[in-house]
Amino acid sequence: MPETVRIDKWLWSVRLYKTRSKATQACKSGEVQMEHRPVKPSSEVGPGHIIFVRKEGITLKVKVLQPLEKRVGARWVEDYLQDLTPEEDYMELKTTRSTNFEHREPGLGRPSKKQRRQIEALKKYLK
Repeated sequence: MPETVRIDKWLWSVRLYKTRSKATQACKSGEVQMEHRPVKPSSEVGPGHIIFVRKEGITLKVKVLQPLEKRVGARWVEDYLQDLTPEEDYMELKTTRSTNFEHREPGLGRPSKKQRRQIEALKKYLK
């Protein structure tokens, strides 16, 4: 097993991103940080590094336990990373998802342009 591995490969391997190209794009766009600095996709990561990943409206904080080159099953991910994200962030994400859900009765079809504007105004008001 290698001592270090590319960060984009590691992020994909531990299932933080669905594809390696999405992990690479996240690194390029500054969504992934190590030691509070943006990283390039080719940056090396090893045991003990703390990585911050901005995803779905929250910032995930994970600690690298072991480098990994090949993708593993979901049940083995906890052997390679430690999630240090506060529970409050996950609760905030859950409430955000539940409040942004709009319920429409079956058979009503898509909202009209006027209804969409009203929905957007309500979303802005609730934030």
